[in-house]
Amino acid sequence: MLMQGVSSAGAVPRATAVLQGLDKVTARVSTFEAPVGESVRFGALDITVRHCDRTPPQEAPESSAFLEIDEVKEGEEPVPLFTGWMFASSPGLNALEHPVYDVWVLECRGAELEGEAPPPRQ
Repeated sequence: MLMQGVSSAGAVPRATAVLQGLDKVTARVSTFEAPVGESVRFGALDITVRHCDRTPPQEAPESSAFLEIDEVKEGEEPVPLFTGWMFASSPGLNALEHPVYDVWVLECRGAELEGEAPPPRQ
């Protein structure tokens, strides 16, 4: 599904996703950067950004990122929790459902990337 006002053809791929996470146990909110193609840790979550794009300046502002999120517990295999698109303007549209953690996209920024096409939007 495409978000109204977001054109996948006009979106510009960026090198870094800026994410925000909430630890519901401690009520601590953390803002962190996740480079495209690299994994970052937030608590027990392993977050990999596969694609991050932002609309050009002449369009309505929107950042969207394709994320893979796994829960990693010591001595156990990672458990996939989320795979899909998250949208900065609508964090509840396609959200991570977890009893301890919330993660959402704030923006995509950094160098413009060229390369493979993004995963299809749902």
